[in-house]
Amino acid sequence: MTNPVRDPKTIKLCNANLGKMPKGVAVPTYDRSALTPGIVHIGLGNFHRAHQAWYLHRLMQQGLAHDWAIIGAGVRAGDAVMRERLLAQDCLTTLVELDPNSASVEVIGAMIDFVEVHPQNTPLIAAMSDPRIRIVALTVTEGGYFRSAAGTLDTSHPDIRHDAANPHQPVTAFGAMIAAYRARRDAGHAAFAGQSCDNLQGNGDVLRRTVVDLARLSDPELAHWIDQNASFPNSMVDCIVPATGASELSFVRALGIDDAAPVTHENYRQWVIEDQFCQGRPSWEHAGATITDAVHPYESMKIRILNAGHQVLANVGELLSLETITDCMADPLIFAFFHKVQAQEFLPHVEAVEGTTALDYLALIEKRFSNPKIRDTTRRVAFDGSSRHAGFILPILRDALDSGGDIEGLALVEALWARMCAGTREDGSTIAANDPIWDRLTQTAQAAKSDPQAWLALHQIYGDLADNPRFSGAFSAWLRKIWADGARAALRDYCGHDTPSKG
Repeated sequence: MTNPVRDPKTIKLCNANLGKMPKGVAVPTYDRSALTPGIVHIGLGNFHRAHQAWYLHRLMQQGLAHDWAIIGAGVRAGDAVMRERLLAQDCLTTLVELDPNSASVEVIGAMIDFVEVHPQNTPLIAAMSDPRIRIVALTVTEGGYFRSAAGTLDTSHPDIRHDAANPHQPVTAFGAMIAAYRARRDAGHAAFAGQSCDNLQGNGDVLRRTVVDLARLSDPELAHWIDQNASFPNSMVDCIVPATGASELSFVRALGIDDAAPVTHENYRQWVIEDQFCQGRPSWEHAGATITDAVHPYESMKIRILNAGHQVLANVGELLSLETITDCMADPLIFAFFHKVQAQEFLPHVEAVEGTTALDYLALIEKRFSNPKIRDTTRRVAFDGSSRHAGFILPILRDALDSGGDIEGLALVEALWARMCAGTREDGSTIAANDPIWDRLTQTAQAAKSDPQAWLALHQIYGDLADNPRFSGAFSAWLRKIWADGARAALRDYCGHDTPSKG
């Protein structure tokens, strides 16, 4: 996010100016000074403010949930910048909903504070230890849960080793949660619910395993107490929320609002939540959320069609210098590739949910991805491919291999990612580092130009998939084709029902 330049003609966003906002901008109608905290949210970025905070704001507008206000938090040094910006405007956020034919603007106020970002997370632990806090929620990205290739806690990671050896001075969000659980137990307070809002299959189950397994490394009795007393509901979250840049800041200023951290988002939201909260919860269903004991089918449909679909588009888009996901959808060949791999190779492994079929959901996603008002960059969507391919694409590939289904498109998706990670686009421009292990990926991708199997030897990503001859053969053929003839030639072969010779 770039630093905003204040326009003296705009109205500074803050509590004192809510009554002065430009005409047509909806503002909180509740008394923000009377709100009390009930939720700490770790990882307070654009998505959280456009999604979870919005649902809570909608409840507050109805006179509900005034004792569930959000306290923001972060565990990275960079989170201090967002903290400074939000505190300077009383933790208010301008949300701009971008419909293809219109835009609506509202200011939300469900967040009331942002704890100090500290290397040892002391203020965060204190905030979570407050018995008024009944939910600790997280958006720390799919790759932020320290999972090994086998899905277990990565005990070799330096941050995990640190927190296991120094449980009172943790550096991770999970270590901070454990320290707060300890403080609550010792004070005789109840445990809070841990609520993952990240795009992970069984995200609540993943959060439970991460927290309990980490606690067990230093205090097995505390680990048992957490496992028995805390709850970790699964959920599915959905809303396309681009990063905020100069154009978004300028757009809001043009409306007459001086907001240092506005958020734009599409005109669609969905939140499906398992009703497993050990200390109660806001009545999110009154704001449109779905409360159900069967979250898994919703998770699977969304992750396998939307999140995996994003990876189908983003890597080839980067290779071909297409700036946004919308640009990719507007490209006839890329759209044909996207639709074919989805319809033939993804949908057979997607379970329908009540009220919609997988094919209907695909049509909805194609419409959403094509929204010209949403400038969601291929770079943002391609970020952390080492986690996103492992979490979104490869589970579908494994299901297809197990069932004898088609895998050519899936192999092509992986080959396009491998080519992108070589670090250059087809026009010769450089792709800047875009993954926590980018240097290793780039080195491996360059080696794979002459030896495609070198890429599949990334065992922390592919595991035993490199040993499957169907996949390894198809992957090798596609990667050789891409390097020899270009990405578009490979897409034409796939969409034309021709595949390159194996080898």
